Amino acid sequence: MNSSTTPAGRLGWSNPLVEQRADPHLSLHDGRYWFTASVPAFDAIELRVADSLAGLRAAPARVVWRKHESGPMSWHVWAPELHRIDGRWFIHFAASERDDIWKLRMYVLECGSDDPLAGPWVERGRIATPIDSFALDATTFAHAGKRFLVWAQKDPAIAGNTNLYLGELADPWTLRGDPVRLSQPDQAWEQVGFLVNEGPAVLVRHGKVIVTYSASATDANYCMGLLWADANADLLDPAAWHKTPHPVFASANGQFGPGHNSFTTTPDGATDLLVYHARDYRDIVGDPLDDPNRHARVQPFGWRADGLPDFGQPLADGPVSNPSSLAARLAQDEPGRARA
Repeated sequence: MNSSTTPAGRLGWSNPLVEQRADPHLSLHDGRYWFTASVPAFDAIELRVADSLAGLRAAPARVVWRKHESGPMSWHVWAPELHRIDGRWFIHFAASERDDIWKLRMYVLECGSDDPLAGPWVERGRIATPIDSFALDATTFAHAGKRFLVWAQKDPAIAGNTNLYLGELADPWTLRGDPVRLSQPDQAWEQVGFLVNEGPAVLVRHGKVIVTYSASATDANYCMGLLWADANADLLDPAAWHKTPHPVFASANGQFGPGHNSFTTTPDGATDLLVYHARDYRDIVGDPLDDPNRHARVQPFGWRADGLPDFGQPLADGPVSNPSSLAARLAQDEPGRARA
């Protein structure tokens, strides 16, 4: 691995990057940034694209799919993610039903053209899981010649709200074989308000498969945890996975409830970026889900000597800089690095 540093200074964008967009998913494809997230009304999926991170703030949002009037996919459209898989575009998302608003299940859309903004988008249906229960926050990644799905789901046999699961995919909307449970909220910091592990995101780097996730209620107690396995391990063996005992990213510097993250890089690939949502105030009136002010934010992060990411703390709002203390830890990854 060749080490290099990124000069300290402004990186070209300001936080919040996109206001009132929770569960942000940001990816870099062919030199352009693609952004999607939960919209405040939870009723549609929108995409925006720009040549730079700063450009996303003013980029027009194109609605590519709207909820149904009734039945499945008619309520609580949550946490869309845009993925490029084998030369095709897919959106993974969760939705419930108007007549049963907590009947959350995972669904997949496929784009019929090379332009995700133009569509058409075709409904590929629900991702069926062995337990037919509350399920959401699907994300996908490729590793060692296989494609996997990670998601959050309620198991009625386990006390709590949601656990994290991993399974191999036969195609972007079909599981192959039996999935395994990676994690359940068994730590005190994962149990504040609700017992939750959700919002997974994946990096394959430095000989490790790394899964970040979010825990506890969606207020100021929301925070991020981390799981990791050796890249050569059998990922479907739960014993291969390790959990950090403490949150790896939590409220600080006027940012409350940071979480439900994704990952991307600067255009040159040299600087890793953490994408997440947070509020800029602690106190919320009513149900946190009814408060629309979880804003999308992006900031650089570095790596520890053991190969795990060092996210530091949420940065205060304003122009984003690459602090010298962080710049000293930033390193360019090995050529051909794998990315979710």
